[in-house]
Amino acid sequence: MDDASATGSRYPWLRHYPADVDWHAALPVQPLGALFDEAVARFGDRPFLDFMDRRTSYREVGRQVDHLTCGLQRLGLGKGDHVGLFLPNTPYYVIAYYAVLKTGATVVNFNPLYAECELVHQIDDSGTTIMITLDLAALYNKLAPLLERTGLRRIVVCRLADCLPFPKSILFPLARRAELATIPLDNRHLSFSSLTANPGRPGPVAIDPDRDVAVLQYTGGTTGLPKGAMLTHANLGANARQCLLCFPGARPGRERMLAMLPFFHVFAMTVALNVSVAMGAEIVLVPRFELEELLGLIDTKRPTLFPAVPTIYAAINAHPRRTEHDLSSIRFCLSGGAPLPLEVKRQFERNTGCVLVEGYGLSESSPVATVNPLSGDYRDGSVGLPVPGTVIEILSLDDDRTVLPPGRRGQICVRGPQVMKGYWNRADDTAFVLRDGRLLTGDIGIMDEDGYVFVVDRLKDLILCGGYNVYPRTVEEAIYQHPLVEEVVAAGLPDPYRGQTVKAYIKLTDGSTLATEDLLAFLKDKLSPIEMPKLIEFRDQLPKTLIGKLSRKDLLEEERRRADGPGAPAQP
Repeated sequence: MDDASATGSRYPWLRHYPADVDWHAALPVQPLGALFDEAVARFGDRPFLDFMDRRTSYREVGRQVDHLTCGLQRLGLGKGDHVGLFLPNTPYYVIAYYAVLKTGATVVNFNPLYAECELVHQIDDSGTTIMITLDLAALYNKLAPLLERTGLRRIVVCRLADCLPFPKSILFPLARRAELATIPLDNRHLSFSSLTANPGRPGPVAIDPDRDVAVLQYTGGTTGLPKGAMLTHANLGANARQCLLCFPGARPGRERMLAMLPFFHVFAMTVALNVSVAMGAEIVLVPRFELEELLGLIDTKRPTLFPAVPTIYAAINAHPRRTEHDLSSIRFCLSGGAPLPLEVKRQFERNTGCVLVEGYGLSESSPVATVNPLSGDYRDGSVGLPVPGTVIEILSLDDDRTVLPPGRRGQICVRGPQVMKGYWNRADDTAFVLRDGRLLTGDIGIMDEDGYVFVVDRLKDLILCGGYNVYPRTVEEAIYQHPLVEEVVAAGLPDPYRGQTVKAYIKLTDGSTLATEDLLAFLKDKLSPIEMPKLIEFRDQLPKTLIGKLSRKDLLEEERRRADGPGAPAQP
């Protein structure tokens, strides 16, 4: 067998790779701060951030980043320090993110909706000593008590009014006075304005992109409690370049990214922030998701790129006044974070005329590992081909070592420059998921003969019914085919006879009704008797995570508490 044939056998996707995407492309290894500085130099006069109608250029944001970098350095911040960002999508997140990275310190992303116990765990586990947040009571009042209870030593407070356009910047503190926090005047609190009152000439920092950790991204991972995935500058920089290579139609300096997903989530941090910087795109910042407001923004801001999760696309499809909004500016959409139902994809593309492709990844891979070609060679149900420089293998579920041939079901494993350094302070967990250069994802999947990857389900979500494997996604895809179904989650509940039984939680389109027996009749030729849900519950709403992913975990927790009886404590 010649070298080309051997490569085609090991990497079948190369035989079908898009002609305009180079899987072998060299990926620059550089600090993320350098990626940002290059964008400022190249696109200086172009608009970078649009927040509540206030637009700021790359050059102006670059100046603000340098002032904050200098201020943080004067506090003694540098390599080895961990700085928390407790921020929604505002200009402050972008400025703080790149400034912390340019000092050589590590960004720790915090979800602004975290409960106190979650904040305490992540602050102490990560060793975060400085937190950057807004002057909103809903945020600051959560952090203030933790100055006494955790290793947190200082809070940098950013005044929201200062990043609003006139006259909102004047009216907001007056109209929303009750929503603003009272900030003490002591040495544990610093204002953003005082910290940036300096010449803006930060000192040089020697950063090793391959070794130095840029971001601690907390995730449930493939095992146990949330852990900090150590993503290096090289990991995140490579993934931004990989994503950009998969978008050969990008127009540098001319794209407009709709950033509705929160930057503290790894999908948005890479695709909406770092990729935007790499291509000189303008970012329309959306601090919260509200469907009517989102559709209005698309009308007025005319974004060209729109990454989101499947439930957002499904909500747009189901909106009763969708046709009143002009969505024609959107060229491409990338769906991630959860499986994209095929019917949701098809309907969204019919409604908008844009291309909606599904990708796959996880926090431990920075996150993007595969994506479907934008050229249209889409395989129904597939999450696409490995991004440039990435090798996907399917390993046997029996031994976690044997690489399976195409068509065989096993655990998806990822090798590539975007794979994390490991878990922070968790050597055993790191050894469990990083083996022989492979990241064991905990996801079950198949690769076809052309190299397309299909995610079947999570190992931990697998439903075992009487000795048979039932995959929740298979059940969900079948139910999504019913025209009255807007959202569905399938899960396995304890069953004394079968071990587990399949339950489906369903939200119908607004104003619809559907009898259980009619749904079961619809599914009769789509699911086997083992896969057919034995329990069906129709709900007005299904629980979601902050980024909009349907939450199977919350539904199972409800079931556990229901089984345990009234007053049963919630699990952490």
